[in-house]
Amino acid sequence: MANDASGVKVRSIDAVLASLVLLLLAFIPFLEVLVRKIFRTGIPGSTESVFHLVLWIAFLGGIITSREKRHLALTAGIDLLKEPYSTWIRVFNAFISVSFTFAFAVSALSFVIIGFDPTVKVGFLPIQAVVLIMPVGFSVMSILFIRGMPKGKLRFIAALGIPFGVLLSLSPIINILYTYIFNLPPFFDTVNDVFYQTAGVISIPLVIILIVSALTGTPIFVALGGIGYILFARSWAPLEIIPNEGYTMLTSNTLPALPMFALAGFLLSESKAGERLVRLFRAFLGWLPGGMAVMAVVVCAFFTTFTGASGVTILALGALLSLVLIQSGGYTKSFSNGLLTASGSIGLIFPPSLPIILYAVIAQISVKEMFIGGIMPGVVMVIALSVVGVIVALRNKVQRVPFDLKEAVLAFREAIWEILLPLIILVMYFGGFVTIVETGAIAVVYTLIIQVVVYRDIKFKHIPRVVLKSVPIIGGILIILAVAKGLSYFLVDAEIPMRLTAWVEANVHSKYVFLIFLNLALLVTGCLMDIFSAIMVVVPLIIPLSNLFGIHPVHLGVIFLANLELGYLTPPVGLNLFLASYRFEEPLGKTYRNVLPFFLILLVMVLVITYVPFISTAFLK
Repeated sequence: MANDASGVKVRSIDAVLASLVLLLLAFIPFLEVLVRKIFRTGIPGSTESVFHLVLWIAFLGGIITSREKRHLALTAGIDLLKEPYSTWIRVFNAFISVSFTFAFAVSALSFVIIGFDPTVKVGFLPIQAVVLIMPVGFSVMSILFIRGMPKGKLRFIAALGIPFGVLLSLSPIINILYTYIFNLPPFFDTVNDVFYQTAGVISIPLVIILIVSALTGTPIFVALGGIGYILFARSWAPLEIIPNEGYTMLTSNTLPALPMFALAGFLLSESKAGERLVRLFRAFLGWLPGGMAVMAVVVCAFFTTFTGASGVTILALGALLSLVLIQSGGYTKSFSNGLLTASGSIGLIFPPSLPIILYAVIAQISVKEMFIGGIMPGVVMVIALSVVGVIVALRNKVQRVPFDLKEAVLAFREAIWEILLPLIILVMYFGGFVTIVETGAIAVVYTLIIQVVVYRDIKFKHIPRVVLKSVPIIGGILIILAVAKGLSYFLVDAEIPMRLTAWVEANVHSKYVFLIFLNLALLVTGCLMDIFSAIMVVVPLIIPLSNLFGIHPVHLGVIFLANLELGYLTPPVGLNLFLASYRFEEPLGKTYRNVLPFFLILLVMVLVITYVPFISTAFLK
C-alpha cells in the first residue's frame, strides 16, 4: 500500500508540474507582448525562460507518456501475432527501450556536466540545474518501461536493459569520471577504446534490431535515437552529441510555437467548439447538395490545423460527425467513416499547422512563406473531398437542410469566437505585430478565455486536467524531435545528403522522374513514420536533391507535407487507419476499404500539387 501511495503522489506531482509548465509556456510570451506594447520594453530573461520551459515540457511529457504507454509507435506487426509471441515481443521491446533510454540518460548527464558553465543562470536558477531534466527524464522513462511489464520474470527481463544500457554508455561514464577525477588510471582509456572498437563491430546488427523492434512496437523516439547513438559510437564520436543536438533543437527560436498551438487545439477539442462549428456550417452549407459532407470536411480541417495531430480530430469529433452524416440520410456508415478518416489529416497543410512550422525550422525557410504556400494546396484537398460528398449526395438524393436565416444568424453568433481565432492568428502574425511564438501564446490565452469565461465549456478548476490531456501528445512529439535531431546531425555530418545528391545527379536527369520517385519515397515514409520524425530525418536529405532540379523550397515543403498527410492513410500501417478502426469500432480491413476511394482521390490531388507548382507559389513574392 505504501508503494501505491507513493506512486500516486509522484504521478500527481509530475502531472501538476507539467500542466504548470505548459501554462507558463503560453503566458510568459503573452505577457511579453502586453509589456512591450504598453511600456515599450520587455520582460528580462523571458526568451531564455520560454526556451527552457519547452525543454521541461518535453521531458515531463515524455515521462507521462511513458507511464501511460502512449508514445508514438508502430504496432501493426505485434497486433497480428498470437500469445505468447506478442507478449515476448513486448518484453523484448521493453528491454530495448530500457537499454537505450538509460544510455540516453547517462550521455545527457555527461552533457549537462561537461557542456554548461555552472555560473550561467536561466532566471535565478543555474543552467545546469535546469537542463538536469534531460538525464532525469530519460532515467524515469527507463524505469517506467520496466514497470510497464507484469511483475515477475517478464519485468526482470526488461530490467536487464539497465546493465546493457550501462555497457552502451561506457564512454559517457568515463567522460564524467574524467571531469571529477583528474588522474584516472590508463585502464579507463583502454576501456574507452575497447568500447568504440566493439561498437564498430556490433553497430550494424544493433541498427537492424532497432529497425525491426520499431516495426513491432518499440517507441519511435527510442528507435531513432538509438540508431543515431549507435552510428555515432561506430564513428568514434562523442555520444554527448545526441543530447547536445536535442537541447539545441528544443531551445530553438521557433519551436515553442508547436506546444502552444497544440495546446490551443486541445482546448478546442475538449470544449463544445465542435458542436458549435457543426451547427454553423450546417446552417450555412446544409442547403447545398452535399452540404453536410462539405461541413464535415471543413470542420475536420479546422481542428487538425490547430491540434497538429490528425488522430486527435478523428478521436474527438469522429463519432459526432459520423452521426450527423448518417442521420442526414443518404450517407452510409462506410462512406461517412471513410470520408472522416481521410479528412482528419488535410488540416496539416493549413496555417498555423505544427508540421508547417517545424518544416520551416528544419529547412531554414520563412515560416510565413510556408504558411502562404500551404493555403491553396489545402483548399484543393478540401474541395476534392467535398466534391465526392456532393456527387454521392446527388446520386443518393440526400435530403438538404433548408436555409433558415434565423438559424444561420444564431449559429454564427454562437460560434463567432471560434471563427475569429484563425483570423486573429493570421492578422497578428502576418501583420508583423508579434512573432510566431507570441502568436501561439495569444492563441492559447484567447482559447482559454472564450472556453472558460465566455462559453464556460471548461470550468476553471478543470483547466489543469484539460491541459494535462494534451501533455502526452505534446511531450511525445517533442521527445521524438529531440532524439531525431541527433540522427539528422549524423546523416549530415556523414555527408549522406551530398552522396545522395551526387548519385541522383548522375542517374536521374528528369525533374518529373525525380518527383515521381520523391512521391513514392515520401508515401512509404509517411506510412511508416510520423510526420514530425520524418521532417527531422528526411528533410535534410531531400533539400539538396530538390536544389538540383530547381524546385522552389516552399513547393518542396508542400509536396513533403501533402505526401506525409497521405501516408497517414496508406495501408497497411498508416496511423489514422488504426485510430479510425478504434474510434468507429470497425475491423481494420473494413477501414481500409472505407478509406480506399478517398485515398485515391487525395493521391491524385497530391500529384496535381506536385506537378503544378503554381498552386503552392502563386501568392509568394
